Amino acid sequence: MGIEQKVAIITGASQGIGAALVRGFRDRNYRVVATARSIKPSGDDDVLAIRGDIADRSTAERVVSQAIARFGRVDTLVNNAGIFVAKPFTQYTAEDYAAVIGTNVAGFFHITQLAIAEMEKQGSGHVVQITTTLADQANSNVPSVLASLSKGGLNAATKSLAIEYAKRGIRVNAVSPGIIKSTMHPVATHAQLGALHPVGHMGETSDIVDAVLYLEQASFVTGEILHVDGGQSAGH
Repeated sequence: MGIEQKVAIITGASQGIGAALVRGFRDRNYRVVATARSIKPSGDDDVLAIRGDIADRSTAERVVSQAIARFGRVDTLVNNAGIFVAKPFTQYTAEDYAAVIGTNVAGFFHITQLAIAEMEKQGSGHVVQITTTLADQANSNVPSVLASLSKGGLNAATKSLAIEYAKRGIRVNAVSPGIIKSTMHPVATHAQLGALHPVGHMGETSDIVDAVLYLEQASFVTGEILHVDGGQSAGH
């Protein structure tokens, strides 16, 4: 088994950016613990797939404990799982609020707390959040207070954790995307969504994977909110 091989935990790993992150870390020869509500078992012996709702602390406990049992360590955590609901503020329901805060905030809190506890034992580690550029640059075309409330909180927590653990060998960063091409966005909407970015087009899943992998090897970078948003955070 050999515990010298690094291990990454990736949440929201069943599709889209999460699934691409699994492939990206495997390409770097990391072992991966991939979790999502509907994830399927992997045929790769170096990928452990665990089904569960990340908002539930018991899921986080299973993910981290099984990572240790199977692979012996946790080097990286990518908090990719997220729910995005774009609605006018007064139209959000209690169910919308509970779902977004549960996944985006509680999900981050539970698994990050457990993963960092393991990283402390080895004196090294890296945590990366996937947030949203809307937390820095609100857009009247995309009313999304719950995204700003939850993901903006993760941006702030990223800086706080980075400072708290800076002298303990654990780095904490975030990637803040613009709108990324995915099955969520029908091709017919791409031109309209692309126009929301100064560069005039949407981002690709590979753009986010590249950003996370850059942060993974950037040993002098911590507390960074890396905007991968086609210029949105700079202005309009």
